[in-house]
Amino acid sequence: MAGDKVQAVSDSSFEADVLKADLPVLVDFWAPWCGPCKAIGPMIDELAAEYEGRIKIAKMNVDDNPATPGKFGIRAIPTLILYKGGQVFDQVTGAVGKKPLAAMLDKAL
Repeated sequence: MAGDKVQAVSDSSFEADVLKADLPVLVDFWAPWCGPCKAIGPMIDELAAEYEGRIKIAKMNVDDNPATPGKFGIRAIPTLILYKGGQVFDQVTGAVGKKPLAAMLDKAL
């Protein structure tokens, strides 16, 4: 469910792949059974291509990786959290449009 520019992250790789990343990282917390998650998938792939080299885009399956979503208080999916310098920079819950997400990414640059 991820394009070739979207990285899958797990509980075990989260710190290295997201919190210690040199670039800001947008993480899409999702699950395969989530309709809205599937609906925004193609848009996430588009953003990954458009922001390649400037912002890293990743997905985390909350069913397979329950520890990290619990740590960040995620109660609904899709939740998209933008991390910058190892900290939560911004976040949005629900199937949002591409323009608001792009605006959130632009703020981090």
